[in-house]
Amino acid sequence: MSAPGSPLHLVRRFLGTLRARPLGPAAQTLADSLLSAGERPLFWEQSAVDQRHAVDAARSVMADVPGRVDLARAALLHDVGKRHAGVGILARSGASIAAMLHLPTSGRWADYLDHGSLGAHDLEAAGAEPLVVAFARRHHIGRPDTIGADDWRVLQSADRA
Repeated sequence: MSAPGSPLHLVRRFLGTLRARPLGPAAQTLADSLLSAGERPLFWEQSAVDQRHAVDAARSVMADVPGRVDLARAALLHDVGKRHAGVGILARSGASIAAMLHLPTSGRWADYLDHGSLGAHDLEAAGAEPLVVAFARRHHIGRPDTIGADDWRVLQSADRA
């Protein structure tokens, strides 16, 4: 388990969460166009905040490297494991602070902090390609050898967009 981002990233995400709105029709269509049948439930079971972040990340990738559908899919699906925790913004903040302070966590906080691994397992079971699974698993841990440095930079930038 790891803290999901730097303190500055967490502050930005917190403020973004307060302003987030549900996906409109265009964003819904974009998400659906990038999802396989097995991945759709994983995506649509996420909170509206996580869906919004995912679509924003996918759009960032598409603007940065047009034609790289694999990277857009990785950006879209990287946080699907958060749905296991079922926690709101205050619990997410608490779990993240606990992780930064290296305090033990359990239950839903632990699930939130382990969302990369949980999501990767779900994505593997849904038949997602290895790049999508690897980014979900490692996006807060560090680049695996299976993802090139340039692709990693694009994905990390999209996650922070």
